[in-house]
Amino acid sequence: MNALPDHDTFELGNFKLQSGRTLAKGKLAYKTYGTLNSRRDNAIVYPTFYSGKHTDNEPLIGDGLALDPQKYFIIVPNMFGNGVSSSPSNTPTPLNKAGFPNITLYDNIMAHHRLVTEKFGIERIELVCGFSMGAQQTFHWGALFPDMVARIMPWCGSAKTSRHNFVFLEGGRAALTADAAWKDGRYDAQPAKGLRAFARVYAGWGPSQAFYREEVYRKALGFETIEDYIVGAWEERFLEFDANDLMAMLWSWQNADISANPLYNGDFHKALGAIKARAIVMPSETDQYFPVADNAIEVGHMPNAELLPLPTIWGHLGGGPGRNPDDTAFINRALKQLLLVN
Repeated sequence: MNALPDHDTFELGNFKLQSGRTLAKGKLAYKTYGTLNSRRDNAIVYPTFYSGKHTDNEPLIGDGLALDPQKYFIIVPNMFGNGVSSSPSNTPTPLNKAGFPNITLYDNIMAHHRLVTEKFGIERIELVCGFSMGAQQTFHWGALFPDMVARIMPWCGSAKTSRHNFVFLEGGRAALTADAAWKDGRYDAQPAKGLRAFARVYAGWGPSQAFYREEVYRKALGFETIEDYIVGAWEERFLEFDANDLMAMLWSWQNADISANPLYNGDFHKALGAIKARAIVMPSETDQYFPVADNAIEVGHMPNAELLPLPTIWGHLGGGPGRNPDDTAFINRALKQLLLVN
């Protein structure tokens, strides 16, 4: 007997994308925690990150935490391409595999907005928050619906993918697609060599130099050698994913830009200035692809934003929910602080 799914699905129908293409029978998978109150004003939206699913967000949700389901109604929408919402791996032909359309974060937020308003009748969101690509979606929420969102807290992410970040991702793409088994995305079996190569590229960027220098992989995570860490923490994770799904999300990441839409027509500073929400923007001090300097520039154009770097040597990984207790506790305290601000 198949296990029942641990999430719900919002049927989007034939969902028109920013590209002009249509995602036939689009599906937005989501999970909720807590209860929507009678005023419908206790909602929090907490999008997923690259290669993450709703369950990966759960370490920051719980009784007594900032994202407390006893107090808030927390909605975790799964990003398109993550294998739970519409993705290359679960969409019928001809939109499966390499036929899956390119989907922007604007498209994701338009789907989220439909879920929030059509399914739940919510007109005001107390907080939008998220890690990494979840942070990028958080910035999009603040810019696209400035009168709806009271607070945002993006951590370890950006409002627009930088050129350097784009190039880092090109390295991973090239490694994966160089596998002969890739077959231009029309593979019959997963391109395992490519996925392992992708993981090894990523392993050099996710943690910081200090993470490796201080042997955190050994002292905190229990791996005897770097090779053990790369295989156990990186290769095994990415081997669980469909390669086309990874490439679909990667395209969304590379093209993330809160101003790339009809509302702002590419005026990035205007889009940042339109974010009315009170904001804490939290870069990791040692992130190699979402650096503090990029967020500092963004905060300089946001009217109600504070820059609060995460003091960690874990690099980008420091922002991962539940990755290590100290960093997760710092993120939780900042979320609590933000939620107390009127």
